Amino acid sequence: MSRVGNKPIQIPSGVEVKSTDNHFAVKGPKGQLECVIPPAVRYKIENDVITFQRDGDRPQQRSDHGLARALVNNLVVGVTDGFKKNLELTGTGYKWEVQGKDVVLNVGYSHPVRLPIPEGITVDIKGIRCEVAGIDKQKVGFMAAQIRASKPVEPYKGKGIHYVGEYIRRKAGKSGV
Repeated sequence: MSRVGNKPIQIPSGVEVKSTDNHFAVKGPKGQLECVIPPAVRYKIENDVITFQRDGDRPQQRSDHGLARALVNNLVVGVTDGFKKNLELTGTGYKWEVQGKDVVLNVGYSHPVRLPIPEGITVDIKGIRCEVAGIDKQKVGFMAAQIRASKPVEPYKGKGIHYVGEYIRRKAGKSGV
């Protein structure tokens, strides 16, 4: 039984949910989002609560059940609260900044790395901290992952870009005889 798919979604006040077949459109104080859920999942909207059911118990149906609920919940949370990811930069001489619609990273390469900021995403940099925020969870996560992938943390000195709170596995260097 899908534990995620069985949880109902409360629709907060000020949020409007429209659905046709398997297409959801959610409008709230922070903006508007839409998604398409798998066709094998049925849903009901009653008294500001959305519930999801599936037709059978095959593995694909079970995974679609949880996926559909998670997608719609991300829309509702996105238009009310939004999402954010925090990154941290470690390394002598490494720096980052926002120039226009790009994030420019100087992280030890012979050239600066330029990453375009997608529409609807804000990147706020304060010293060694960077906050990627927006209403679309997928776009926020993808932008944060692109920034992190430009210079992943190396295990010997711990230099690079990592999420705040991420555990960095360190290795011992050369041992002297």
